[in-house]
Amino acid sequence: MSRLLRGFTIVWVVLRHGLDEVVLSSFDRPWLHGFTRVLTLGRRLDAPRGVRLRLALESLGPIFVKFGQVLSTRRDLMPPDIADELALLQDRVPPFDPAISVATIERAFRRPIGEVFVSFEREPVASASIAQVHFAVIRDRNGMLRDVAVKVLRPGMLPVIRKDLALMRMMAGWVERLSADGKRLKPRQVVAEFDNYLHDELDLIREASNAAQLRRNMAGLDLVLIPEIFWDYCHPEVLVMERMDGVPISQVERLHQAGVDIKKLARDGVTIFFTQVFRDGFFHADMHPGNIQVSIEPQTFGRYISLDFGIVGTLTEFDKEYLAQNFTAFFRRDYKRVAELHIESGWVPANTRVNELEAAIRAVCEPYFDRPLKEISLGMVLLRLFQTSRRFQVEIQPQLVLLQKTLLNIEGLGRQLDPDLDLWSTAKPFLEKWMLDQLGPKRLWRELQLEAPRYAKLLPELPRLMHAYLRQRPAVERAELQALLAEQRRTNRLLQSLIYGGLGFVLGLLVMQLVVRLRLF
Repeated sequence: MSRLLRGFTIVWVVLRHGLDEVVLSSFDRPWLHGFTRVLTLGRRLDAPRGVRLRLALESLGPIFVKFGQVLSTRRDLMPPDIADELALLQDRVPPFDPAISVATIERAFRRPIGEVFVSFEREPVASASIAQVHFAVIRDRNGMLRDVAVKVLRPGMLPVIRKDLALMRMMAGWVERLSADGKRLKPRQVVAEFDNYLHDELDLIREASNAAQLRRNMAGLDLVLIPEIFWDYCHPEVLVMERMDGVPISQVERLHQAGVDIKKLARDGVTIFFTQVFRDGFFHADMHPGNIQVSIEPQTFGRYISLDFGIVGTLTEFDKEYLAQNFTAFFRRDYKRVAELHIESGWVPANTRVNELEAAIRAVCEPYFDRPLKEISLGMVLLRLFQTSRRFQVEIQPQLVLLQKTLLNIEGLGRQLDPDLDLWSTAKPFLEKWMLDQLGPKRLWRELQLEAPRYAKLLPELPRLMHAYLRQRPAVERAELQALLAEQRRTNRLLQSLIYGGLGFVLGLLVMQLVVRLRLF
């Protein structure tokens, strides 16, 4: 019943904001235009289509807001008026009452807010689909005053998310049963992955731990800043972190005026992404412009500032090596190796002909090489690869859905910063170096270092173990020899019985023949 009510709610919101008119009017069919005019009779649809779409997504809740955030980064796929409006979803979702933030904080720490913070700004500085942020001042363990950002969970989120996910599961079941590609696309597994990530976002302690891990991983890269987490002030509904001051990455003109090297910034973004994915297997998976800033402080000038760590992606060693080999083969235009990797990994049936899959992949990818990013639509490449995968029954890997989403976000950011950025040539040296580190002498040396403590414990014990083995060996050998001799004796007795029995049988025949002949005479 709850899913049915939610479905009616979605339909009502679509009709109220005239999204049906937006969709139908995009088709170039005269009869559809007339049908659209009939449908919209009695409804006032004065607001621009982008505003109506944004308001509809906001009213439908966090899942739909996140969908709008992803679309806002794809200006190559969306009309400019819609992309501009959807960009407001990145950090300008309507805030909730600051009194609710105060009540949440006081309930979490069981103290008045004046005892928790030295000062607290009630007016939020940012509001997103899951939480909103306030600035405050705390006193750290050393007694120093620290400027912090306080993230407070938006109230009433869990019931809405559960209803939306229930609808998504139901629709995924329909797709799996009714679509010819249902089982291959694994829609229910994809929804399950999305479910995990959304519920992770509702636990701010988990987000704090994600931030701490990324901060450790990125410490030596000097390209990105991750805020420090103040664990004494963290709770599942409240997160307190270091306050970061920067320019939103979407304000490219302001970055130009500050003297930031925009082309370097675009290249650094690619390096950060590939480092997190292939070196660490732990990557920020919600990299829309609302979560990315650029520092203009003298000590950290030109570095990225990463925010909002509710969604992170993880990859196993197998996933990393498989993806790295695929990317490297793509960059080298070794389409045969790409086809072989798909077959070896089990993503396509084992009886797939390598040359046919190779030719299909070449037809998709070859036209896009040696072009600047402004002439490449990764969305179009993925669409054509998807069409190819349907032909060859490629199974969709749910654990890589987040990576695909993040890659689209990275392309959107790169397109805004430097349309002439060559994504392929920027990533290729990084991946080739990574492959050399994974398969060359450095990998061997790292493995030896990791195993050194175990070897250090084992080596002093080797003489004693060898001595005990040599002492036991003669006894073992004697026992084995005795068993072998006993088996040989048993075999000899059996052979003797067979020989004697055969001789007796032959002698019996001879005696019978002799008796018969004597009677004849």
